[in-house]
Amino acid sequence: MLALRLTRGTHPLVLARRLLVAAASAGVGFLLLCTLGHALGHPEQSPAPALRLLWCVLPLAATVQFAVAVARTDPGTRPRPGLSAIGLGPARLTLLAAASTAVTCVLGSAVALLLYLHLRGDFTGLPLDGAAAGLLAAGLPVPFAAVLTLLAVVPVTATAATALALRPRATRAAPEEAEGVAGADESMPSGLPWGVALVAIGLAVETYAGRNGGGEGLPLPGRFDGSPAAVLAGWVLTAIGLATAGPGLVHGCGRLLQAVRPGAVRLLAGRVLTAEARRVGRPLGVVCAVLSGLLAAATLYASHTGPDAFGPLTGLGATLVLACTGATLLTAALESRQSRAPVTEALLRVGAPPGALRKAALLRTGVLLAVFLPLTWAVAQLAALPLKG
Repeated sequence: MLALRLTRGTHPLVLARRLLVAAASAGVGFLLLCTLGHALGHPEQSPAPALRLLWCVLPLAATVQFAVAVARTDPGTRPRPGLSAIGLGPARLTLLAAASTAVTCVLGSAVALLLYLHLRGDFTGLPLDGAAAGLLAAGLPVPFAAVLTLLAVVPVTATAATALALRPRATRAAPEEAEGVAGADESMPSGLPWGVALVAIGLAVETYAGRNGGGEGLPLPGRFDGSPAAVLAGWVLTAIGLATAGPGLVHGCGRLLQAVRPGAVRLLAGRVLTAEARRVGRPLGVVCAVLSGLLAAATLYASHTGPDAFGPLTGLGATLVLACTGATLLTAALESRQSRAPVTEALLRVGAPPGALRKAALLRTGVLLAVFLPLTWAVAQLAALPLKG
């Protein structure tokens, strides 16, 4: 009940972020229900439904990541002085954030169910001239136990991930909250070597699979079902490697800006990047992985397939992944800005010109784009190269 009251009284921007989480949850729930409809309409294809469910893991992971990022930036669940006296300590606030995430995702799942039943024609007949009848197994009875199980996947997963990510960590919270920009951690995040190794292994696996056939194609949603399992496994390893290497790359950009007698703007920009490498680097690496995969798929689409290769469900899944990862990156940037607010106010009080702060922000953005855009293009080209021939 407290979570519902806080949701009703939140700031419009916070409420808009929660509505975006609900929309993403509805999209993933609709994909899961479409997988169920395909299994009902094609009972002879026994392994296909399980593989289609595995394909839905990518939109599910992107949605859960976005839900956790929104919960982290929610001001209503942030520890403040005096809340512990009324029984709202760190553990209770974590439960409150998890409950708010559950309410948001359940709302999205309910919308997905209503849309699914409407397109099946269970309310007022088949819409869209029956175009979705075959895809959603219209006219066949729906096992509501399976429907409820699939719709519970997103709320349960997102709630558990939020509770795990926001759990109280008394031994680490104080130093991390107090360090700010001036006390930024100067060590290299340890994930950079592992990320580079995973990217190399993923590209090697994909190259080997592309040259040797890689086995039979997986029955993905839409008509783009000729991708071998080994090739897709290589893409997954590459994506995990980019996400793992992201914090190290951002930290390296910050150290590069501070090298060779930096001025005030370069020093400030570099210190911010080194301080926020772990917070911003991982979402930035995930966005890099998603964009490289989409570029590789688009290259393969242009060279081998016809105009209807992907299909509506493949497009919906790709849109969900791209939108959720991009929104997660923007949310992480907002969280980083909120954590730097006391330092920014202190700099302005001691006479720092606002133009210098804006120049530092533009410099940070330019350096990150100069590093991650070529990396994204290179990984996309290397990933698509074995499949072109």
